[in-house]
Formats: sequence, structure tokens, C-alpha cells
Amino acid sequence: MKNKTANSYVSMKGVGHRYDPNPDAPMAIEDIDLDIHRHEFVAVVGPSGCGKSTLLRLVSGLLIPSAGEVSVFNRSVTEPRDDVGIVFQTANLLPWLTVRKNVLFPLKHKYGFYSPQDEKYADELLEMSGLSQFAEKMPGELSGGMQQRVGIVRALLLNPDILLMDEPFSALDALTREQMGFDLLKIWEKNPKTVLFITHSISEAVLLSDRILVMSKRPGTVLDLIDVNLPRPRTAETINEAYFAELTNKIRGYIYEPNVFV
Repeated sequence: MKNKTANSYVSMKGVGHRYDPNPDAPMAIEDIDLDIHRHEFVAVVGPSGCGKSTLLRLVSGLLIPSAGEVSVFNRSVTEPRDDVGIVFQTANLLPWLTVRKNVLFPLKHKYGFYSPQDEKYADELLEMSGLSQFAEKMPGELSGGMQQRVGIVRALLLNPDILLMDEPFSALDALTREQMGFDLLKIWEKNPKTVLFITHSISEAVLLSDRILVMSKRPGTVLDLIDVNLPRPRTAETINEAYFAELTNKIRGYIYEPNVFV
């Protein structure tokens, strides 16, 4: 599946990767072509072990591809970049710092200080995310969903153009996970970013994204790149639409019966 344009924020061309340097070792992913545009929300789904997180690490610069090229803003990715934010599966908050200081920590770590303007922006992000009343709380006083929301706010502090999210809600219970999906949509609508979102949840991918990259089993490659033509803003009613069910069933057909193209 190829979707190449010159104006992509993120571009992958013929990308493959193996973790073993032996050239005869099997590939984790191969022949990935993808373009992601400004403020587009792209989700990646596929069976366990298909290389979804590998794809994200290649875009982040934490890995260098064994084949092909990954580029951001038309420049080849060779190392981690400040204009790419990452949200991992767990919030990884520092338990001895308040919520507010956890949000500000990337600046403290990078520059050794943060300015009054930085503090103001952190407060604005906390307000936008519904966390302002918890700014002086310690992480241990928050629920898992709230901690993950702090992790998202922290990733936004440096105002990255691109936000990479690696199964950020996987550790949450089903009800909290669904609510976090709606919370993320609100944050993204108020502060648009170009998002690559890794998930095991098909319904979550359909609810959140503009397009969905469906990957095959290992070695992961592209089975389909599906447009999600659901109007925004998305709400709880979106989940009840017939088209929502149609898309989720189509994706299930790829993942659970990979030789059946629905």
C-alpha cells in the first residue's frame, strides 16, 4: 500500500528492520510505505508481534531502519528529535515530584531550568486536560487514567509537531480506556498534532483516527491503509453508527483471517 506525497510530515519508503545484525536473520517489519500529513491522526493495528512498536521507534529515531528510509519534514531520521514527542504504555511519572513538576521535568532535564513562561504554558496544558486542580498532587494520589493524562501533557510541553503514542491506554481497565480515548480527542482538537497511534484495540483505532494502517503478522507489512470517514467531533454516538461497525468488522477480517480481504 503506497500513499506518497511531497508534503508529508512523516514518510516511510520501503522500510524494513531486523533486530539481529545478521543479514540472514528474519525481518521484524518489511516493505512499509506510509505518508502522514500535518495534523493527521493515523492509528496502527495488527496482531501481537507484528512490529507496531518497531514502526513507532523508527519514526522516533530510537531505531535506524535496516532497509529503506524514514524521514520527518523531508529529512532522514538518524537520531531522536526534539520536535517529536513520545507517550509510552505507562506514564513513568517521577513519584517524588508533583504533577506540575512532572509536566515541567523535560525542560528541567534538557536545559537545567524552566522559565515563568514555561510554567504558564504547563498550567495552560493542565487546564486544557482537566488536571489543573491536581497540579500540586503527587502521582500516587492519581488514578491510572489521570497519570496517563499527565504523561500526555508532559509530552506536549515542548510543543512537538509530531506525537507518537505507543499503546498509551493498554494498562487501563476497559471503562477508563474508553474515557481516555474521548479525553485524547478533546486534547487533540484543542492542540492539534500529527499523531501516530499504536493500539491493539480496533474500536479505539476507528474512534480516534483519520486513517488506519493494518499490519500483517510478522514480518509486519501493510495489509491496508483505511480512510475513516466519520465526522468530527467524535462522540459516544459515533460508536453506535453502522459505518463504525462496518469498519471494525473489516479490520477484524484482516487480523483474524489474514487471507480474507473483506
